[in-house]
Amino acid sequence: MPAGGFTKPCNTTGTATDGGYPEHAFAFDVALRAAELLRHEGVTVVLTRPDDSGVGPCVDARAAVANDAGADLAVSIHADGAAADARGFHVITPAVAPDGGNASIVEISARAALDLRAAFGAATGQAPATYPGGLLEPGLTRRDDLAGLNLARVPAVFIECANMRNATDAAAVVDASWRQRAAEGIADGVRVFLATSPR
Repeated sequence: MPAGGFTKPCNTTGTATDGGYPEHAFAFDVALRAAELLRHEGVTVVLTRPDDSGVGPCVDARAAVANDAGADLAVSIHADGAAADARGFHVITPAVAPDGGNASIVEISARAALDLRAAFGAATGQAPATYPGGLLEPGLTRRDDLAGLNLARVPAVFIECANMRNATDAAAVVDASWRQRAAEGIADGVRVFLATSPR
């Protein structure tokens, strides 16, 4: 599949906790919770899949959903599968893709990433991660190798809410009350961005 100047395999499934709780189930649950919070306030939310059956669309198709909708912000919700001793959350903001196609959204996406990092940390108490590559500062990374960000033509960020392979983080992601706080943090970050960014 195209990835913004290069090609990558289609990635549809993700990681899981050592206990077998899958990333796709976590991400879909948090997305539904965040969507409900935002819709309650009149925000239009478009999801990239209607349910959690089967596998999700390839990441190029996910980017196209946001682009076609002319979204004010695309938020891709994930949980990481890093080394077991690494923990915390981080928000990924796009660097300019190898083909330069996302250059116009890099600056505004960086502002969204800061809003999301602050809101998510406040809502969950989750520590900002210091382990990822591309680290700008705790809880914030910039990358040019993610198709979803490279193909974005609207402001876009990824959030890795926790490291599912870390025992402490895994205990959080399987807890429905923590997933609700995660959704609140994401919704709060989106609200702040929408309220302060020109559209």
